[in-house]
Amino acid sequence: MTAAVGTDKPAVRRVVIDEGSAGQRLDNFLLRELKGVPKTHVYRLIRSGEVRVNKGRAQADSRVEIGDEVRIPPVRVPEKTEGPAVPAREFPVVFEDEHLLVIDKPAGVAVHGGSGVSYGVIEALRRARPTAKFLELVHRLDKETSGLLMIAKKRSALVNLQDQLRDRETGKTYAALVWGDWPAKLKVIDVPLVKFVGSDGERWVRPGKDGEEDAKRSISLVKVVQRTAQFSLLDVTIKTGRTHQIRVHLQQAGHPIVGDPKYGDFERNRELARGPAKFDRMFLHARRLQFQHPASGETVACEAPLPPDCARLVDVQP
Repeated sequence: MTAAVGTDKPAVRRVVIDEGSAGQRLDNFLLRELKGVPKTHVYRLIRSGEVRVNKGRAQADSRVEIGDEVRIPPVRVPEKTEGPAVPAREFPVVFEDEHLLVIDKPAGVAVHGGSGVSYGVIEALRRARPTAKFLELVHRLDKETSGLLMIAKKRSALVNLQDQLRDRETGKTYAALVWGDWPAKLKVIDVPLVKFVGSDGERWVRPGKDGEEDAKRSISLVKVVQRTAQFSLLDVTIKTGRTHQIRVHLQQAGHPIVGDPKYGDFERNRELARGPAKFDRMFLHARRLQFQHPASGETVACEAPLPPDCARLVDVQP
C-alpha cells in the first residue's frame, strides 16, 4: 500500500489497495485507515463524495479491489497514545498454509485487546510475525476458553471463512465438563438467548423466551462422553454462534460448566480450586473444528487434545 508523505497539516492521501485490503468494504477500510476518527465523520466523508475510488464516487458498502486507488481527504487523525508494549508470542499451530492459521489457544489469554485487556492473541501474533501483511481473527473465543482459533492470512480467506460461519457451514465442537449427572435424553438445547449489560457494567447473557424482543434462537447439540462421580464430560456442537452460548445453555439446564467464573457454581468451583486437584480455570475447550478450505474447497478437520490440567481432572491421558 502506498500513500502520500505526511506533513504537519492533514493532506490528501491516495492509497493503492494491496492484497491485504482487497475485498474489504470501503467503510471498513476507511475505519482502519482513519483509526480514532469518529464513525459518523467517516460516513459523512463517503456520503459527501470526498472519498473517491479510482476518481469516482463510491458507496460505503462498495468493495475495494487490488490496484484500486482510494482518495482519502484531509482528516486529522488523533495521535496514538503509547500503551504497554505487546510481547511477541507464537502459539501451538494445528494447521497453517498461506491462507490461514489455526492455533490451540491457551485458557486465560484474550483473543484481542480491549475491555481492560491491553493485548491478546492477535496483537502478540502480529508482533511475532512482523513481515506478515495480513493477520485477522476469523472468530473469537472467550478468554477463559481454550482450544482451536482460526486466523486469516488473506482478506479473501477472512471473508470466505466468516461467510461459512454465518451460514453455519462449519462444525465446531467443544469439550465441556459440567457438574452432576447430565440427563442422557437431553441431546438438543434449543433455547433463545438475550444479551444485556448488568448493573456491574459487564456483558451478560440470559435465556430468553420465544417471541421476546432481542432473543436470538440458539441451538447446541450435546453428547455425553464420560461420567464420573461428580462430573459429566460432554461434547457440545454449536449450530449457532451466540455469545456465551454453551455456558448459558448448560447452566440453564442445571449443569453449569466446572470452573466457570461467570455462570458457574461458585462454591463448588472454590472447593475444587482449593482441593487436591487445584483446578482453577473454566473447563471449556474448543476441541474440533471443520471447514471448507477458502481456496481449494477441500474439507479441513482440526483437532486439539484436552489441555493437561483438564485431562488430569477427568483421568484422561493428554
